[in-house]
Amino acid sequence: MKKISQQIYVRALTEEDAQPLLTLELENRSYFQQFTPLVKDDFFTLSRQIERIQRSVERCSKDEAYMHGIFLNETDDLIGTISLSSVVRGPVEGAWLGYVLDEKHGGKGYMTEAIRLIIDYAFDELHLHRIEAGVKPSNIGSIRVLEKTGFENEGLNRKKVKINGVWEDHYLFAIIHPDES
Repeated sequence: MKKISQQIYVRALTEEDAQPLLTLELENRSYFQQFTPLVKDDFFTLSRQIERIQRSVERCSKDEAYMHGIFLNETDDLIGTISLSSVVRGPVEGAWLGYVLDEKHGGKGYMTEAIRLIIDYAFDELHLHRIEAGVKPSNIGSIRVLEKTGFENEGLNRKKVKINGVWEDHYLFAIIHPDES
């Protein structure tokens, strides 16, 4: 799957993306740790990134999760990742949205484009009914991106995720398939 917008495209990661993925994670380690749970040091190795990609391919084949890279159209540089995880079928037909973007590429509209592409993919190709996302109240940029792409704030989950050893509150955002809302 490859989806293209004005400035970026998203596609499933392959093992050839392991080195750029490692570079992305290393260069943004302290930045990402403001918003995501801590990972062990061995996460920041080429072998772990290869395993991560292999695991994502396996989970995709089982309809459990879909991990994509975000790439610049002009250079094909990997600048972020966006995933649909915790896919639930049956009466739920939903998934959890997660994403990270290279800090130096923030504020350029790339994540807004990537989320719009993934929403279209989730609703039109995966036939999901609902997508949810969690965001720290202090992450104003991420809140703005979710709102711009049609997500609605459904409330505060107190002490939801442990980040840097501290249980953090998170807003729950969701978007429902427009034909089913």
